Amino acid sequence: MTLKKLLSSSLDNSLSGIKWHSLKQSIVKYLLFTGDATISELGTELQSSIPTITKAVNELLADELIIDSGKAQNNGGRRPSLYSIACDKTYFLGVEANRSSTSFGLENLKEEFVSIELNTPFILENTYESLMEFCSRIDAFICDSQVDKSSIAGVCVSLSGRINSKEGFSYNYFFKENRPLVEIISEQIGLPVYLENDTRVMTFGEYAQGVIESEKNVIFLNYSWGVGIGIVAEGELYYGKSGYSGEFGHNPLFDNEILCHCGKTGCLETEASGWAMVEKFKQALAAGRASAISIDDDMTNIQQYHKILSGAMIDEDNLCIELINRQCEIMGRALAGLINILNPELLVIGGDFSQLGDFVLLPIKSSLKKYSLGLVSRDVTLKKSTLGRRAGVIGACRVVKEKMLSPLT
Repeated sequence: MTLKKLLSSSLDNSLSGIKWHSLKQSIVKYLLFTGDATISELGTELQSSIPTITKAVNELLADELIIDSGKAQNNGGRRPSLYSIACDKTYFLGVEANRSSTSFGLENLKEEFVSIELNTPFILENTYESLMEFCSRIDAFICDSQVDKSSIAGVCVSLSGRINSKEGFSYNYFFKENRPLVEIISEQIGLPVYLENDTRVMTFGEYAQGVIESEKNVIFLNYSWGVGIGIVAEGELYYGKSGYSGEFGHNPLFDNEILCHCGKTGCLETEASGWAMVEKFKQALAAGRASAISIDDDMTNIQQYHKILSGAMIDEDNLCIELINRQCEIMGRALAGLINILNPELLVIGGDFSQLGDFVLLPIKSSLKKYSLGLVSRDVTLKKSTLGRRAGVIGACRVVKEKMLSPLT
């Protein structure tokens, strides 16, 4: 039996069959959250007899879902065996697709990557051909990982834009088939598929392995080509009615008549985003400003964007630094209004811009102090994400784990 089958309903619909299946689920749940336990500890925790627990443990051992991990330490006498989850029998696959690349990560139950591939070039387009190529890349990564596909519990695909994760629809990419995207991908790769917004996935990543610790009220800023936020309220990720919360970049803050990608004018992204920075850089060069960084028409917008970021971070080009500093002051002012409303205890800066460190953090921090209420500002701690480009695949793996293990909670 695989973990996927254990997590599903009992094949034996009799009362005794359902009860027995539930007991084995409870043993797996306990071991997942405690690490290891003896039969005696399992019996006490699950309020079941030693013979019954022993029989269930032996079945789980035979199914290779748990292992005998050695003897427990005690003060004398015969030492009992410790049992723990077999981490090499169940895996979670996280997939991140952005405008110019894909990233993949395959984790075991201990949240250790057994295979990872970051930022492979891929042009994301809203076409059937692009979708099929995307599915082929997922299959190729699984094949290259040399992990048996049957041991992969599920896949989470992270995409930008409007995502209805409950129904599995994307409204920015691959939506022309008029049916849930998760169904199409699942048919192609033969695995359960979940769909999630990229910023929300990165917020999951921060919870799993990042800078979020005991904080219960958190704002995560994904500051990249576009701008989005993940909101954690009282320890729970906030989705909104249909999962469209967090579209911070489309907050209409300016009367600049600049058309945003969403079709509206004056959005935050028109003044503070990766694509806005490219436009401002081109305008500055046209106005006669000097820069050591050159961009040309043969480069894609994304390539120009990354070159300007590199110009600030590596070359310390004055124009690049000035444009980023100005943007971050604007971003800090927008965030000040947000923290005045939500009163979080932690604000995490993530995405491509976070890699610039103090070039980004200092102007944001200055604007927060200038424009937010003093009492609110003192409540919030500002941190930079430490996960870098792994945030998306870490978070996507965590989404699969949460979804697949929810029957055990």
